[in-house]
Amino acid sequence: MVARDLAFTGAPHGERPEPTRVLLIEDDDGDALLVEELLLEVEANVDMRRVRSLAEAKAALAGTACVLLDLGLPDTHELDGLRWLQENVPAVAVVVLTGMADEYLGAEAVRIGAQDYLVKGQVDGQLLNRVIRYAIERVRADEIQRQLREAQIYAEENARLERGLLPSPLVADPALRVTARYSPGGQRMLLGGDFYDVVESADNWVHAVVGDVCGHGPDEAALGVSMRVAWRTMMLAAHAGSEALTTIDQVFAHERYRPSLFTTLCMLSVDPSRKAARLYLAGHPPPLLITRAGVRPLDTPRRTPIGVGDGTVWPSGEIALGEAWSVVMYTDGLIEGRVGRGDERLDVKGLVVLVESVLAAGASGVGPGERNDRLLDEVIGRVRELNGGDLDDDLAVVSLGWQPKGAG
Repeated sequence: MVARDLAFTGAPHGERPEPTRVLLIEDDDGDALLVEELLLEVEANVDMRRVRSLAEAKAALAGTACVLLDLGLPDTHELDGLRWLQENVPAVAVVVLTGMADEYLGAEAVRIGAQDYLVKGQVDGQLLNRVIRYAIERVRADEIQRQLREAQIYAEENARLERGLLPSPLVADPALRVTARYSPGGQRMLLGGDFYDVVESADNWVHAVVGDVCGHGPDEAALGVSMRVAWRTMMLAAHAGSEALTTIDQVFAHERYRPSLFTTLCMLSVDPSRKAARLYLAGHPPPLLITRAGVRPLDTPRRTPIGVGDGTVWPSGEIALGEAWSVVMYTDGLIEGRVGRGDERLDVKGLVVLVESVLAAGASGVGPGERNDRLLDEVIGRVRELNGGDLDDDLAVVSLGWQPKGAG
């Protein structure tokens, strides 16, 4: 049967809100007429359409705010129609219409999701109109509460990811300064897959890592957390170098949700004298060394990112640091920002020039080995300024600074 449209508008057009779309699912013509007359009597501001079965209703639900549902439809059994509506159109309010003999089904219907139930023959127009309006408002209120709960869960998950990705450095050496900055790209609230950590092991080696899981979102952030935790565990157990990276590669291969995912990584291990270090680069941009002689990128033999290629071969390079120094490690979000209006990117060379200009301008007296909070803030600020706003990619930046006692 073709659906029937009945509009009860009462007052002239423009003086009342848009009528509420109501779908009556009722196969009994007499009962359907009664519902229509009740709403007409009170000039209910509804636009009602009537269908005879659930099958017809499925094609008529678009734009519907409330369904008046008979439980005795020819193509459903008792509460089956309600269950279908709850599963497929949960944002639509449902009010059950039932006969006296089926009143217990009405109560059960409310238990499983109907907003209310009405007994046929015991309803007047005012009650019916009020029940429709209240049912719609309750569904809206439930949806708001659901969204608030999702937002709360989102915030809690984000906080857990933040604790995992942004750790407190575990360093005992008072002469070693650690500064870190983390920023999600594109003003996203959720952290991305960038991670960092700094740990001093029992043998007085200081290990620092910065990594970047390709992609953005909670899955990548979770991968970053698992890799950082695995890395810290290996450092504290004095299993550094190739052994640690092989283990991290295995963890990543096991945890990633797509085989095409990879992670770039930079690891620096500073020996107990603090004058030399060992550097590993796995598809990652080189860190910058700042000394009194200037700023230069630290290069070393590289290999493909973690998750790509042989997971047992990890070339490294020995780095001379000097008497007083700072090393700035970063993810590629810091160097992939635009420079001006074209497609040119900052890149490593541009970052070196930028850091030199910040130091030359006397960034609050920052020098090699000193605490570099202001240096990092100034550099990141200038990178964003060159980009014309917030960076598209996440960035993690860590600075290690060493200045022995008595050094001028």
